[in-house]
Amino acid sequence: MNAFAKVIKAPEYPPQLKHKVIFETFDALKSGEAMLLINDHDPRPLFFQFQATRSNCFTWEYIEQGPIEFQVKIGKPNNI
Repeated sequence: MNAFAKVIKAPEYPPQLKHKVIFETFDALKSGEAMLLINDHDPRPLFFQFQATRSNCFTWEYIEQGPIEFQVKIGKPNNI
């Protein structure tokens, strides 16, 4: 079984669609599921956007922190 319900490779999307795709994918996750975000830079601004719009409704865990590739496990807790 795959550890992630979905994998998003952010560099494959045009800049104007990246966050839209990421948030739509997250919103479609079921309780307890997680997605993997792969990016070519630290997605820290995205973390702050998650905090502002979905506080207490997500988990954020770095799996790889650069310098070339960043991988973040973004999950939806079981109680959501």
